[in-house]
Amino acid sequence: MLDFKELDAFVWAVKLGSFRKAALRLHITQPSVSERISRLENSVGDILLERSARPIQPTMRGREFYLHAERLLAQREEALKLFDNDETFSAPLRLGTIETIAHSWFPTFMQQLTARYPALIIELTVDYSPALNERLLSNELDVLLAMNGYLPTEQIEYDTLSPYEMGMFVSPRHARMLGEHPDAWVSSLPFISFGKLARPYEELLRYLSDQGVRQPRIHSVSTLMTIVRLTVEGLGIGALPVATVLEEWRRGELYRLALPAPLPAMHYDVIWRTANHSRFCRSVGRLAQECARGYAHDKQSDIRHTASTGRWVTPGVLPSHPVASSLSI
Repeated sequence: MLDFKELDAFVWAVKLGSFRKAALRLHITQPSVSERISRLENSVGDILLERSARPIQPTMRGREFYLHAERLLAQREEALKLFDNDETFSAPLRLGTIETIAHSWFPTFMQQLTARYPALIIELTVDYSPALNERLLSNELDVLLAMNGYLPTEQIEYDTLSPYEMGMFVSPRHARMLGEHPDAWVSSLPFISFGKLARPYEELLRYLSDQGVRQPRIHSVSTLMTIVRLTVEGLGIGALPVATVLEEWRRGELYRLALPAPLPAMHYDVIWRTANHSRFCRSVGRLAQECARGYAHDKQSDIRHTASTGRWVTPGVLPSHPVASSLSI
């Protein structure tokens, strides 16, 4: 097997006509140059240099091999330039994201990503977190914006993104019914959540169990926008990221439930495989963090304002003064 160090020694010995000069050029000893060239000759099974000549000359076979060796070294340098400046990165980036992010700060992220890496081509997959993590593990995706915890930690690297505040919402007609029958939220109405394999579904089940709700009816839906639509149409209580339904809440198309205890926030990470181009992926991850943080900052004041002006409905026991969380979006 050819070794680039051996090729370097051979090429520079031919160029400079001396083992001593080649050693100085490569910052190694003269015996090391001689040893590397001997190993190279053993690998190819032929003599490449006329050592008795002054200056050293390549043999006939050596002259032919020199052209190939020089070309291999040039190709190596060209390949390594990919890692000198990530901004020239042009390979397709296979990016996976969950729908909640796709409908919030993802467009801003895409704009900044393509501005920073103008040669980059994006191959985007939108799916739920377990499916995205499986595809990352099988090397079908490079970077995820999704929930973590599905893959062995030694195989991935990740950075934390800003969380999403969750809330329960109903249509105006259900709000009137809940105003008259506060306990109906746990007895009469079904809940609408993400698919059964998604963590928000599991967390909703756990939350309802903590509230004493046994065997709740939960419609599992694969897309965020469908959950919003079904909730607006009055088909149940939607468990939704608050930031994604601010307009509906503000317009009175949705009422927010003043819950006896807050729903757990939805936490996401930017995730990539350790075997991939870690430096580039980490740079993409930092950009995702910046975009998520900026979105959270912008939405926080909107959530606070809408929490004070939007419509609430009180199901069962309510907190003394329901307010939006100050830690998430």
